[in-house]
Amino acid sequence: MNFLRFEHINLSCKNIDTSKEFYQTLFPNWYVRAEGVYNGRRWMHLGDNQFYLALNDEPEQEHVHIAYENIGINHVGFVIKDGEAMKNLLDDEKIEYYTMSAPETKHRIYINDPDGNEIELVEYNPDYALK
Repeated sequence: MNFLRFEHINLSCKNIDTSKEFYQTLFPNWYVRAEGVYNGRRWMHLGDNQFYLALNDEPEQEHVHIAYENIGINHVGFVIKDGEAMKNLLDDEKIEYYTMSAPETKHRIYINDPDGNEIELVEYNPDYALK
């Protein structure tokens, strides 16, 4: 197979600056890899050397997908190092979240970004082979 890696997710945002701030709160090491204007709209690649979010400023559009109720992506999962530290950060920043459990995970934390896209933050158990 010719697949090398998962590179990016393209997201339309009501406010690109608000989305940037939100994701940099979760992932402080993320930086603006590139940005510009295309057809009068701002865009930004926010991430690190491995992965990025392609953010597109679309202030006039509305979010129409309802997770788990329509065909489409329900959430995007990110593996994190420390679920307790993430929950503390979310509490400090007053970002609402809920948790679930599974045998292979130590933490499964679910949040919504400013545009209503659900994000799963996962810390796997150290002995889980497929992390």
